[in-house]
Amino acid sequence: MSFLLALIVVSGFSQSKDAKAVALLDEVSVKTKSYKSIRADFSYTMENKQAKINEEKTGTLMLSGDKYKLKTAGQEVICDGKTIWTYIKESNEVQVNELDNKDESLTPSKLLSSYNANYKSKILKDKSPADPNETTIELIPNVIKNFNKAVLVVDKVKKQVKSFSLYDKNGNIFTYKITKYQTDLPVTASDFTFDKTKFPGVEVIDMR
Repeated sequence: MSFLLALIVVSGFSQSKDAKAVALLDEVSVKTKSYKSIRADFSYTMENKQAKINEEKTGTLMLSGDKYKLKTAGQEVICDGKTIWTYIKESNEVQVNELDNKDESLTPSKLLSSYNANYKSKILKDKSPADPNETTIELIPNVIKNFNKAVLVVDKVKKQVKSFSLYDKNGNIFTYKITKYQTDLPVTASDFTFDKTKFPGVEVIDMR
């Protein structure tokens, strides 16, 4: 499962029922949207105890509004808000697609700043032994589909998402932990477009 798919799923989880959870998620949303840019380094694990699977990867996400660049596991995904380029290092090819503006969940920034009304949220832990500023929030969909729940860990002082875990019906647990979080770094439009001159011999597959 790709990081983007996880973002698409989590972006649908919401603020409802638990007033304290709603208030905190609102504050996280406002804070995140105030930044001109965000860079997040993250670690990723996919675990299934029954199948004895435990995969680990790392990656980096840079975003500015609806523009983003994601690098992880031999893949690079770039979006300028209209076009998405997916570069696969192993085959040295890039797939070009149009962004469907109707599907706002495709924007990774939604993970860090937006939650809709289709899910219930509640606080599981107001603080942790390791960090008194950590709040753990459980997110349950009103209609169970691919995922039974997500668990979000938020720094209630910095108003930042620290990690999230997705639990699916097959016993898989997908966990993403933000290891470094930087804001308002200088970015330019060229940071969010694919420059094929930097990838000699790349095959361009235009799917638009």
